[in-house]
Amino acid sequence: MGQELKIVQKWEDMAKYAYVALRHLPKSERFTLGSELRASIWRGLKLIMQANHARNKMPLLQELDSEIKTMLALLRVASSLEVLPIKKYEVWSSLLIEIGRMLGGWMKYCKT
Repeated sequence: MGQELKIVQKWEDMAKYAYVALRHLPKSERFTLGSELRASIWRGLKLIMQANHARNKMPLLQELDSEIKTMLALLRVASSLEVLPIKKYEVWSSLLIEIGRMLGGWMKYCKT
């Protein structure tokens, strides 16, 4: 299925954007909130790769869905604390929402 390859590319695009956005976090947040977001990016990519090769993809896809929701919550907090500019929050969260939609399609495909 070509969906996995597209979602990998979208995730990598989001990761590139995220790393640039994270450089602009205040020093006080770079190693706390920033570190948590970085770790989440790599956990998500790892889950995509694992799911791509797994026979039973659904548990991994559900974990990825949870990771995306966690990242969105962290971004909302960063934005509300005003450590992440609203424009960066909007772009980053829209990238995650798009990935979430792709993930939903992948999950639907796996259920059939």
